[in-house]
Amino acid sequence: MRRADREITNFPDILSIINECKVFRLAINAPEVPYIVPMNFGCAVENGEIVLYFHCAKEGRKLDLLRADARVGFEMDTEHALVEAEKACKYTYHYASVIGTGVVEFLEGKEKLLALSCIMRHQTGREFSFDAQAAENVVLGRVKVLSLSAKASRG
Repeated sequence: MRRADREITNFPDILSIINECKVFRLAINAPEVPYIVPMNFGCAVENGEIVLYFHCAKEGRKLDLLRADARVGFEMDTEHALVEAEKACKYTYHYASVIGTGVVEFLEGKEKLLALSCIMRHQTGREFSFDAQAAENVVLGRVKVLSLSAKASRG
């Protein structure tokens, strides 16, 4: 990271940034150019590692690409604030962000129900339970995080 003074390395601080974000951008490998899609997600810590959950339709470009190559990148950001100045070159922007890489695994059975609950907990702060029928209508993916970095530009 070029701006080491903005790097966030403390695990609880990284989780705090992730927990403030409601949308992440999933970068998927495609034959010609990368394919990036914004998605709602859920976050959990499993065995000391961050995992991200998402859901999608049972068919479509995103799913086709992920089945062909499960390697992904991701980005999320929060705390957006424009800092104005008299001169254009003195303007700046404050934010906090997390970027990383991972591998997508598709879930089945009880794991799908847990993932749906995790997504709803992350998005709403409330607990929900799901039955097998609800989970049958969607595909659930887990991003197993391989690398991660966080950064904040705060005033």
